[in-house]
Amino acid sequence: MQDTNSTASPLAPEWLAVPGDVNALHAPLWAEGVNRDDAGELTIDGITASELKAQFGTPLFVMSESDFRSRARAFKEAFDSAFEDICGGVDVYYAGKSFLCTAVASWVADEGLRLDTCSGGELAVAARAGIKGPDLGLHGNNKSDAEINRALDMKLGRIVVDSLDELDRVAKIASSRGEVANVMLRLTPGVHAHTHEFIATAHEDQKFGLSMADDSTDQAGLSAAEEAVAAATSYPGIELLGLHCHIGSQIFEPDGFALAAEKLLGFLARMQEKYSMTLPELDLGGGHGIAYTPVDTPRPPAEIANALAAVVRSKCAELGIVPPRISIEPGRAIVGTSTFTLYEVGTLKTVRVDAPGGTTGQENVTFPRRYVSVDGGMSDNARPVLYDADYSAILASRESSAAPQLSRVVGKHCESGDIVVRDVYLPEDVAAGDLLAVPGTGAYCWALSSNYNYLARPGVVAVRNGSARLIVRGETEEDLLNRDMGVANV
Repeated sequence: MQDTNSTASPLAPEWLAVPGDVNALHAPLWAEGVNRDDAGELTIDGITASELKAQFGTPLFVMSESDFRSRARAFKEAFDSAFEDICGGVDVYYAGKSFLCTAVASWVADEGLRLDTCSGGELAVAARAGIKGPDLGLHGNNKSDAEINRALDMKLGRIVVDSLDELDRVAKIASSRGEVANVMLRLTPGVHAHTHEFIATAHEDQKFGLSMADDSTDQAGLSAAEEAVAAATSYPGIELLGLHCHIGSQIFEPDGFALAAEKLLGFLARMQEKYSMTLPELDLGGGHGIAYTPVDTPRPPAEIANALAAVVRSKCAELGIVPPRISIEPGRAIVGTSTFTLYEVGTLKTVRVDAPGGTTGQENVTFPRRYVSVDGGMSDNARPVLYDADYSAILASRESSAAPQLSRVVGKHCESGDIVVRDVYLPEDVAAGDLLAVPGTGAYCWALSSNYNYLARPGVVAVRNGSARLIVRGETEEDLLNRDMGVANV
């Protein structure tokens, strides 16, 4: 056991505690089946980190298929149970933008979920996986005519329309084909939620959705949302299914979802009465949070579902309306914790950083910060540089009895912002050749990966029942060069 008397570094954020045991796994950060073996090495379903490295190389995304499936199933079962007496259950759409490949799409279908897509490419993955059109949705604020036609070709269950302009284009394309497009309108209800906080505002200064504010159009007292409803009822090529909203990401508390549900149900009731129509569906979006650090406290699906069901049940009774069929779109909450990224450590260095105060009473005291470089970086996890996202890391190839040292895990790219984990306590004896594991990388890491500095994108391995298999092949330098047309074309 390492020295547990280490004091916190003044350079560390307030939320980051010095671990009592630097080898311990904080369970909410990890997929089921992740443990340490008797030799102290990180394992998943009994497969060691070093075995994964030897077979597949690093960097490597390591996904627990069992964990993914159980989280998908938990959302479906929890929301079906909570809403059974209200609307007969819930349609759960897995948000493919978080992570998508044909294997994952097939797991989604196996577990009784539907699939939400945001592009023609994601539709292509769904088609290859054998997902039927009625079980698919298409999002996006700037769908091309080709994507709209593809959605109609595949007979999608829903096209989520994002603007008045897009509504007009979908209607014209559908009519030109002699078909009817199933449409939901994405509204911006003036509710913004992120982590533990949410705010309500009148206007929406963003590219997504139709504002519900009364002065959001040139027509007095008419919101963009209502203008879209009125237009949709007049188009012969549109079947208006209902309303959709998405209020934010990495949300832990149900309050924001509840307020959005109340606002949309009130709007739905007014539109049904004013335009003598029925809007049978309401999608409350996704954004459910996961644990990236030990201070994150995500809610179980059942708790979220029961809280939302109580609001929908009460509000529909108050409004005197038949409850619409509810749908949700979890992505991160299903795939995020299922996956960790495995890296190999390379260069290490320690720098001295000024910090105010300190124990000596001096105005400025210098403290050490160690930089631990790994063989990936912002090309496989862009979230820290894009969103200032926090992650955790642990020594994976062995246990250590060394004291914890404040460290910053960085990548190998030519950017000072190429940070994988901004602040983490790792054993002070971490050395080149060691393996590190960063948990919670299933969502928006591989999906946002790039070839910056001509690094090949990592592969994705699925582990189940003690067996590991590639579900996305890692790129090679040959893959990168195959797209380069050569000097002969210059």
